[in-house]
Amino acid sequence: MHSFIKSIPVLDLEGNAVDLITAYQNKVLLLIIYNNDCLGCTGRAIPLAYEFQQKYPTIQVAGIHADFPNRKRTKANIKSIFTSGENPFPIYIDKNHKVYDQFKAEGTPQWLLITEKGELYRSIFGSQENAANRLFYALESLVEK
Repeated sequence: MHSFIKSIPVLDLEGNAVDLITAYQNKVLLLIIYNNDCLGCTGRAIPLAYEFQQKYPTIQVAGIHADFPNRKRTKANIKSIFTSGENPFPIYIDKNHKVYDQFKAEGTPQWLLITEKGELYRSIFGSQENAANRLFYALESLVEK
């Protein structure tokens, strides 16, 4: 049973409030909730998200940096993990880890695959091969419909 998501409130890197459901309505969303301090996120998950963005141009990939106490990030240090200095896809900030809590994330990275109708299709934790395969199959089944 899939549930419809009313809103995903985040901040853009300039500090402006954005609702991802409104901003990307009618698009399949692949969201990655991550944190710069998570090596699995920066080493495996972010490159994987970029790979998915290239492979599936019809979907919108976006990163959500979960801010935890003593691990808050600025625009500069969020961008610093990208070797090019540019974000490979839109990055947002989850102030006080509200989105992380909203989706009962098991940790970081937590992947959220949302249909163009705004339904949560899959929520997958991790950056290892098993998680990557589950994501790949979920994307294939959603995008190929």
